[in-house]
Amino acid sequence: MTSHELSVQVAINSWRLVLERVNKALSNLREGQLLKEVAPGRNRLIYLWGHLTAVHDAMFPILGLGERLHAELDAIFVSSPDEAGVQLPPVGELRKYWDEVNNKLLSQFATLSANEWFQRHNAVSEEDYAKDPTRNRLAVLLSRTNHISYHLGQITLALK
Repeated sequence: MTSHELSVQVAINSWRLVLERVNKALSNLREGQLLKEVAPGRNRLIYLWGHLTAVHDAMFPILGLGERLHAELDAIFVSSPDEAGVQLPPVGELRKYWDEVNNKLLSQFATLSANEWFQRHNAVSEEDYAKDPTRNRLAVLLSRTNHISYHLGQITLALK
């Protein structure tokens, strides 16, 4: 295994591990439990779930893996803060979107070679990538793994 292949495998394994932890934390919660705030006046668990789903969905075009599955989630979970009055998708639908997005991402990750992970991602120009080749697909995966880990910490605290 080359060092690039090893690096990619470690990154994907880290992504998978954190994703499994979020799945475990959220999978058996009832709707009432998902309405719990991380802290008083802060995001509810259901909002974090939708937010993570939308952010993961945005990875498809950034990584060059195809079109988004649920771009409509951005208006609720990315562009706007959590507000009790906003109509959220039903919990069952959100679970379905979460599974659909993450299962497809994982299967698409496997289609990229180690060298492709070190190529420019689609949110950076050719010129900027030439100046800074660390702005690659693998960097996106690592930053999104950090992002989901941060929110996993919030979820964990809220459930205590």
